[in-house]
Amino acid sequence: MDTLAKIKAQVENYDMVLYMKGTPTFPQCGFSGQVVHILRLLNAKFAFVNVLENPDIRQNLPLFSDWPTFPQLFVKGELVGGCDIITEMYENGELAALLEQNAVTAEVMESVEATV
Repeated sequence: MDTLAKIKAQVENYDMVLYMKGTPTFPQCGFSGQVVHILRLLNAKFAFVNVLENPDIRQNLPLFSDWPTFPQLFVKGELVGGCDIITEMYENGELAALLEQNAVTAEVMESVEATV
């Protein structure tokens, strides 16, 4: 499976996928850490891909999403955005509404490595 097909499968197979630097328990950049913090505040259940351990995804995800930076959050197969957009959406209540509308919240956050 080529990398773009792998990315497509990941965003289609998981309700919410965060492509980030590091892991939720050990973010490797402040922007990724900020998005994880916000998702935890919302008790969101999400899959993640550590792009530092997946250089093929790190290189090809910007081609797939037409978004140049990390982290990148996808909900139900659609790119929501990076740290600035996620932070703004959280602050104005749009992110909580989006997650609730798409039924991707849970009582306890569960992180799984998004591999297909």
